[in-house]
Amino acid sequence: MESTIWTEKYRPSTFEEIKGQREIVEKISAFVKSGNMPHLLFSGPAGVGKTTLSLVIAKQLFGEHWRENTLELNASDERGIDVVRVKVKDFARTKAIGNVPFKLIYLDESDALTREAQQALRRTMENYTKTCRFILSCNYSSKIIDPIQSRCAVFRFKPLSEEEVNKVIDNVARGEGLRVLPEARRALFEVCEGDCRRLENIMQSCAILKNEVTSELVYSMASVAKPKEVNEVLSLAAGGKFIDSRKKLLSLMLDYGLSGIDVIKQIQKEIWNLKLEDRKKVELVDKCGEVEFRLVEGSDEYVQLESFLAFVMMVGTK
Repeated sequence: MESTIWTEKYRPSTFEEIKGQREIVEKISAFVKSGNMPHLLFSGPAGVGKTTLSLVIAKQLFGEHWRENTLELNASDERGIDVVRVKVKDFARTKAIGNVPFKLIYLDESDALTREAQQALRRTMENYTKTCRFILSCNYSSKIIDPIQSRCAVFRFKPLSEEEVNKVIDNVARGEGLRVLPEARRALFEVCEGDCRRLENIMQSCAILKNEVTSELVYSMASVAKPKEVNEVLSLAAGGKFIDSRKKLLSLMLDYGLSGIDVIKQIQKEIWNLKLEDRKKVELVDKCGEVEFRLVEGSDEYVQLESFLAFVMMVGTK
């Protein structure tokens, strides 16, 4: 098995190869064909194609000269005002190489830029419009100041659907000679939650061990408990068997190395599969939110999860 990271190995180089985000891709490809485009702001969850689309834009615009005409910076590593004043400005003020109208500056994770750096960036975007275009990507557009948002065409990315995830699985399985079982496909979709990068990393981890990808292997490599085991924990509590439920939960956390936050997120998804009235399920989801908040604030995870199971038992045995 090659040691290549598959996320890079299977990264598309044309607009047609990009999975999902069809409406966004069509608009962006129209910009590229016209040879002109505004500054762009990509927002959305991780692993849905923001960086990939940016690199495809650069390759389609500049051809073989795309590396010389593209500056890629990860704002979470370099996010101070000096980066904008020195690196970005020096690159922006010089003319593009080859017969292209402008250079491209890609700022990944730009919501990590300090407010001062964003203020400096907005002036740079204004002053060097003739020689360069900016593409900013972020997880939360609300963390980008309004003056920058108003200078950009904003595109909001969404997680990949199950159909699109299956296309990626087929592509990787074909390229690597893997056999992915039907239940493993469902497990991969549930675990990755529309994040293509996470999907490919889990598949690579599974492929190193076996050529046949099973659901058990997927859950094991992703360090995620099987949904039926989480369901069993909740069903025991709802049936009044608190001690058995507590033992099962502790066993799950130790076997899979799960944190309290990981567990409560899986519980929240599995509540809807319990054999309870809808009103009781809503009560449990409401309690989930409260427990998750307490865990984030630093409460003891075992105490909070036990209190949640006690609440499940009280609701289930009403």
